Amino acid sequence: MEPPAAARYRDLVARRAAREPLQYLTGVQEFWSLAFKVTPAVLIPRPETEGLIEAFLRLLESPDPVVQDIGTGSGCLAVAVAKEIPGARVLAGEVSEAALAVARENAAAHGVAARIDFRRGDLFEPFRGPGSDLAGRVDFILTNPPYLGDDEFPGLMPEVRDHEPRGALSAGPDPLAVHRRLARECVEFLKPGGHLIAEMGLGQEAGLRALYGGQPELEVTAVRPDLAGIPRILIVRARA
Repeated sequence: MEPPAAARYRDLVARRAAREPLQYLTGVQEFWSLAFKVTPAVLIPRPETEGLIEAFLRLLESPDPVVQDIGTGSGCLAVAVAKEIPGARVLAGEVSEAALAVARENAAAHGVAARIDFRRGDLFEPFRGPGSDLAGRVDFILTNPPYLGDDEFPGLMPEVRDHEPRGALSAGPDPLAVHRRLARECVEFLKPGGHLIAEMGLGQEAGLRALYGGQPELEVTAVRPDLAGIPRILIVRARA
């Protein structure tokens, strides 16, 4: 091995020994059988999150749905939807400009950049305002929001706690804080019969059933487990 390559190898081994995630060393993570660029600016896509795409495809009835991806991160959900459903109108929001840059790169790499409308802003904020035509017209909202509480961080694996973007993981002192906003604000955009499909954390099913079910315009229709049997995917429908 040439000295520059050997030095690079030793550096990578040292970083991994310090518990830096392998995906940040290689710069790539697979999701939905697609390769996604990842950097420390974005959450590393997990297999559990593929359940959002699975639920979306099961519920899909139209060849040209309007789909919002709230908190797109690496863009994995938006890109997967655009790849699976060529007729979909996909809009993706993200508060982090650095993450949005990664998402745009991933969309371009998979040939769907022209079919995803990326916007910067917090939750639904970038989809409001003059000229917006989305109120009451969205078929699906997909989201993997922050759902950990601050007090959970000390017990996380170092790869997650010390390296992944905290804003993509933690909702603050109240782990359901972002879900509370989603439950209030999604009704502005969902059409009657439209669905919000969201990821949730361990032990949150009862609280989220009560939270979303407490909105008169919404009903919780299903909770699906991940491959470990943990309730993970929440499916909410806007009442007709």
